[in-house]
Amino acid sequence: MILDEEVFAVILAVSIIASALGIALTLRPLNPEPFTAIGLLNEDCRIGEYPKTVLNGSMLKLCIYVVNYLGEPAYLKVVYKIATNTTLPNTTRPSPQPVIMEWRLVLNNNEEKEFKVSVPVHMLSNVTRAALVFELWQYSNAKGDWVYTGRWVHLYINVGV
Repeated sequence: MILDEEVFAVILAVSIIASALGIALTLRPLNPEPFTAIGLLNEDCRIGEYPKTVLNGSMLKLCIYVVNYLGEPAYLKVVYKIATNTTLPNTTRPSPQPVIMEWRLVLNNNEEKEFKVSVPVHMLSNVTRAALVFELWQYSNAKGDWVYTGRWVHLYINVGV
C-alpha cells in the first residue's frame, strides 16, 4: 500500500505532537514551585455561608485552613487583625493594624491543617463595615524572626450595634 502525501503529513504531525508531549511529561520538574496557602472557612469548616452582620463586641466562630508545600517543614503563624479598605494587606506588605490574636503551628511538607477559631469583633462606634483579616507568617531561621508570606484572607462584615 502506497501512502499519499496527505496521509503521510497527518501521520508525521501526530508523531511530532506525541513526541513533544512525551518529552514535556518526562522533563517536567520533579519539585513544583514551593508555596504556602491560607484559606477562610465558616464555623463548620466549609466554604460559604459566612456571616454578613456581626454585633459589635461579640465573638465570631470561623475556621482557618493552612497548607505547606515548601519542600520542608515550616513554623507558621496566623495573625488576626481588623482592617478597613485602606488598611488591607497586599502581597508585599501586611496590614498596619495591630495584631489582636495569633495561632502558631508547625506543618511538615505536603501537610495541611484546619482549625476552628473564635475571634472578637470590636469596632469604633462610627465604623459599620470591617474586614476581618487573617495573615500568614513564617519563621525564618536565617533572619531569626517572623517574615510575612504575602498570603492573607479577609472577610467583610457589617458591624451591628
